[in-house]
Amino acid sequence: MKVLVLNFGSSTAKSQLIETSPDMIASNSDRLLAKITVDRMGTPYSVVNVEAPERIPGRKKLKEPKPIYKAEHAVQAILDACMQHWGDEIQGPNGIEGVGHRIVHGGERFRSSTLMTEDVVDAIEDSIDLAPLHTPHNLKGFYAAKSLLPNAQNVAVFDTAFHSSMPPHAYLYGLPYLYYERFKIRRYGFHGTSHRYISYRFAQLHGKSRDDYKLITCHLGNGCSVCAIDRGDSVDTSMGFTPLEGLLMGTRCGDVDPMAVLHIIWHEQMDPQGLESMLNRMSGLYGVSGISSDMRVLLEEEAKGSQRAKLAVDMFCYRVRKYIGAYIAAMGGCDAILFGGGIGENAPAIRQRILEPLRAMGIDVDSTRNANAIGVDACVSTDTSRIPAWVIPTNEELLIARDTVRCIAGIPAP
Repeated sequence: MKVLVLNFGSSTAKSQLIETSPDMIASNSDRLLAKITVDRMGTPYSVVNVEAPERIPGRKKLKEPKPIYKAEHAVQAILDACMQHWGDEIQGPNGIEGVGHRIVHGGERFRSSTLMTEDVVDAIEDSIDLAPLHTPHNLKGFYAAKSLLPNAQNVAVFDTAFHSSMPPHAYLYGLPYLYYERFKIRRYGFHGTSHRYISYRFAQLHGKSRDDYKLITCHLGNGCSVCAIDRGDSVDTSMGFTPLEGLLMGTRCGDVDPMAVLHIIWHEQMDPQGLESMLNRMSGLYGVSGISSDMRVLLEEEAKGSQRAKLAVDMFCYRVRKYIGAYIAAMGGCDAILFGGGIGENAPAIRQRILEPLRAMGIDVDSTRNANAIGVDACVSTDTSRIPAWVIPTNEELLIARDTVRCIAGIPAP
């Protein structure tokens, strides 16, 4: 089955065309046919980026400037690229049988991926206030795909669904309970598809099931989160009611005393829009360093002697390490620590700085293995480490494609 995976944001539409089936999932032989990204949507400077490894020999990416102002135009550009490079196999839009949509928030109702029936779409619309910066754009992608691919079945894959197994003592805040009853103020967690894939892939590499392990998964990129997974269930995670809570991130502040935020409001006379922008876009690595949100740049600046860059990196590593220690305690032990995401997969120096101080807890990093583990499945700890550490490159799009096939075929997800 040819599945189109869509991840719509405010100014970017990411997509992948993947061929998969129950048999291909079982043998881990799914095919990535193309990656198509539309950047700077809503401007006359939009660019369509296309990668089709099997069909563009010797070329990594094609770029085509194309003004794109609406979601329908973006999906049409994505379909045009699919047909240009895979038209002989797809044979028209009807050759795409499923469309998998990344939906950031499923609230408390959606505990797994699901076909986007009218009732499901209505429920997603009703939960927009839980993720007003994301869900409307996710739904624009759905409506565009439904219009342009009328014969395809659409599936919603929720970032929050994997964390729906958290117990109340982990997801509730110490606020008056009535705010949970009235407004569903609670920890939801995000990056669920990434944490789920990383834990699944680790178990697959060892010929076992996630049910055999207590795992701590670290999704470290521009957005970051850590998850405690006990026998396949998410029991705690660092992101909360929104993706702002938890770790220090590229431009997000992570954990902060709410009274500190109120103090800033009082002294700066800041309005809600300005506050949201400061917390989500001006904080984190960028806000602390005053230089960049890019970890690669900060490591370079640190090597040149920048103390602010060093401070930002130290804070980042400390926060991750603190959550790892907390989750080892929460689960009463841990069988492995897994790193994914752009930083987690490609920054050996960061992994080293996170893990080395945890040696007393039974984690012993192998410097050579760690240095060589860039973007590949690999163990980065010594053979004698009581708790092994691994790099597991995440693949959220593949998981979305697989869930799409399973939902269409009526097969439960593992």
